[in-house]
Amino acid sequence: MLSWAVRLEGRALWSENADAGVAVYGESLRNFGGTEYRRWDPSRSKLGAGIMRTKRDKSLLLPEEGSTVLYLGAGHGTSISHLHDHLCGADNDLGGRLVAVDLAPRCLRDLTHLAKTRPGLVPVLGDARKHSAWGVLLPRKVNWLFQDVAQSGQVEIFIKACQRFLNVDGVGLLSLKAASERWTGEGEDVLFGKVEEQLVENGFAVEESIKLTGYEDNHVLFVTRRVE
Repeated sequence: MLSWAVRLEGRALWSENADAGVAVYGESLRNFGGTEYRRWDPSRSKLGAGIMRTKRDKSLLLPEEGSTVLYLGAGHGTSISHLHDHLCGADNDLGGRLVAVDLAPRCLRDLTHLAKTRPGLVPVLGDARKHSAWGVLLPRKVNWLFQDVAQSGQVEIFIKACQRFLNVDGVGLLSLKAASERWTGEGEDVLFGKVEEQLVENGFAVEESIKLTGYEDNHVLFVTRRVE
């Protein structure tokens, strides 16, 4: 068990279903010891891919259950649904709060539909760069922040969001796609190396850089901790 709700069986990742009997995106359902779990497809989830690829304790990528977290670039809700399983549980018995921000109205429709049966999930239509429009939903800083936005300037967006919303010693996860950044022609490894330097210069300790090859090519998940 990686947490009370997330388990690894062989090479398959599962989370305890907070909405019993319902599959969110066509994933398979399975009972373990009389409890229903949903298969977490890492090829459709950067967080799931990071959990599968990390060389450290996999549970370190998950936030504390029952806490408040911020997810920028929530998409259609694949990762969000599994994160909610862990963070909130059925009927939000754990009292978690998952603020999920996305710029696309279509994504917001899917997230809003998901939130109807998953209390604790807070869908937000907003630009990750424009905190003034939705920052009121986070009156206190959080200890876990995930960013997966398909916009240029991803690193700057991440740094500013963490400075505003992430506690010192909090965990910030940045999913970075090489093609979305300014390309220098020097190769992906050089680009990702420069990103790591930029994060360190702006007050982050980079605890791991996880290549998601095989699940999400040309992507790296930076696992950081805010140190100042």
